[in-house]
Amino acid sequence: MRKTVLAIVRGQGGHVAVRAGLVAGLLVGLLAGLLAGFAALPAAAQAPAPGGRLGTGLPVPRYVSLKTDRVNLREGPSKDHRTAWVFQRAGLPVEIVAEYETWRRIRDAEGTEGWVLHSLLSGRRTALVMPWAKGEVPPIPLLDEADERSAVVARLQPGVIANVKQCSGTWCRVAILMEGARDLDGFIRQDRLWGVYPNEKVE
Repeated sequence: MRKTVLAIVRGQGGHVAVRAGLVAGLLVGLLAGLLAGFAALPAAAQAPAPGGRLGTGLPVPRYVSLKTDRVNLREGPSKDHRTAWVFQRAGLPVEIVAEYETWRRIRDAEGTEGWVLHSLLSGRRTALVMPWAKGEVPPIPLLDEADERSAVVARLQPGVIANVKQCSGTWCRVAILMEGARDLDGFIRQDRLWGVYPNEKVE
């Protein structure tokens, strides 16, 4: 490999001047080093920031809900990918874990993941009442106030969908839609819900 001779000459007034060829060589070397360093970065570090081609700029992960009674869960972010699952429960809370253009990768309470069109999702916050409960579990009380000692409005079975109205980080005020009857409104401890994060505040 040919060696580069660095020549420094003295200009008028005793200032140090560098030859034009040397400056060009240094700039090329610097640029090459930067490019090599960027290429060595992991893929995640090189990925564009959310909000461009890959997303909306909204927080990821975040909770949303299904807008319709039929939502196809696909293996990849396009209609060319196979449908792996079909959700048939409007209002079901899901968690967005990734974004790509108009597609969102979601996860349900059981851990199932896949891609859906963003138009099939709603920003309306809902939550499942203790979906992790297995076997014989006593019904979960829906209370009149955010206090364990307050009156019981209703007792809920695990897996019931609640509309989230407000969360303080400890308690959530929710509404339960009742077919053919008056809707229920009350408070439930936040750690008994899947669809809100621990300590999250919802206004």
